[in-house]
Parts: sequence; C-alpha cells; structure tokens
Amino acid sequence: MFLESNNLKCQKGWIEVVAGSMFSGKTEELIRRMKRAKIAKQRVEIFKPQIDTRYSDENVVSHDSNYIQSKPVANSSVILDMVKDVEVVGIDEAQFFDAGILDVCNQLANRGVRVIVAGLDMDFKGNPFGPMPALIAAAEYVTKVHAICMKCGDLANYSHRLSESELLVELGEKDKYEPLCRNCFNNANK
Repeated sequence: MFLESNNLKCQKGWIEVVAGSMFSGKTEELIRRMKRAKIAKQRVEIFKPQIDTRYSDENVVSHDSNYIQSKPVANSSVILDMVKDVEVVGIDEAQFFDAGILDVCNQLANRGVRVIVAGLDMDFKGNPFGPMPALIAAAEYVTKVHAICMKCGDLANYSHRLSESELLVELGEKDKYEPLCRNCFNNANK
C-alpha cells in the first residue's frame, strides 16, 4: 500500500493493540482480525510466546475454542527473522514477551506491516503488565475489551488470581483466575 504525496512514496504500516483482562475476548478479537486479513487474501503470520501451551503448543486458541495456526517463539527477536513478505503480523499474549517486542513491532510497522497485538494490560495485582504499556503508547489503534465481573455482573477490568501464588506468570484458566470489576477486585484484595 503506497500513497503519493509531494513526490514521496509513503508506505503505510501501523500497530493495533487489543488489551484487557482475562476472559475479555482479546484473543478472540485477534483471531477475528487475522481471519479477515486472510479472507482479504493478505499474507499473514501469527506468533505467540512459546511458554503459552494452555490449549495448544502450535495454535493461538481463544477461551471459546476458536483458533488460528501460529508460530510459537522463545523471544521477540526471532519474530523479525521469521517474517518474510507479509502484510499483517499477529502477536498473542504480548505481556509474556520481553521488552524487545516494542522494537519488533515498530520495525514491522515501519516496513509497512499492519501489526495486531493482543495481551493483558494488567497483571493479577492490577499493575501494568510487561511491555503492554509501551505497546499501547506506541500503537495507532487501541481497543480495550472487558469481561464480566464474576461477583456482581458489571464490566470487569481486572484478572483476579484465585490461588495464593505470588509468581508474576502463572498460566491458568477459570481454575486460577476470575475477571472482576474494580470494586470487587479491591474487596477481594483487602
């Protein structure tokens, strides 16, 4: 995609971030956007962190069991080596990547690639999670999605951990986490 402007050719690329709590539909939205790009016959690549093996070693899978084939990677730097002649790159669970993911996304966007990133914006303590704040700041488009609070039914913005573990990264599903609104999250953490 090139635009003519004052005799300069400007290649268009950008970063889109889909952020929110667990069970808010982040991965579902990433899959939807990537499938639409495929329908439009765009060349796509999808990546996820190698440590995320909850539903599949290879695929990006939503809680609703929708999936799309992906490439698991150990760190962000290998993504640039694996991306060849693509128009759209999807990255799931970006909070689990190293800080270099921001540079990778910027380099791809600067090459004219549409980069779609999904991830948790906050950890289980309600703090900004990994590289997500920097990705949100650098993105041209940010979509904040919400789950439903399991205590009161309001919109949920927090991923409350049900176990006593203090590890920052603890993979799990509804057995280990529940989405809560701000009030219910604060009450649960008193």
